[in-house]
Amino acid sequence: MPMSADSLRSHLLEAFPDAEIDIVDLAGDGDHYRARVVAEAFAGHSRVKQHQMVYAALKGRMGGELHALALETAAPEGKG
Repeated sequence: MPMSADSLRSHLLEAFPDAEIDIVDLAGDGDHYRARVVAEAFAGHSRVKQHQMVYAALKGRMGGELHALALETAAPEGKG
């Protein structure tokens, strides 16, 4: 069963409570999303590490409930 945008947002907010999150369903099928996540937790981390943090927050759902996720991550302006 595909993951809803609300479920994806919930998982991300659980891991990054202060995050600004923008999610777009790219194909209208609940399987292909683009997410922009801006969170303090990303400050000082490389883009690769930031993406790894997001995948860890999804707790193994990537590749199962969630087929594809185009990620854009960043620390808030002036934080990293």
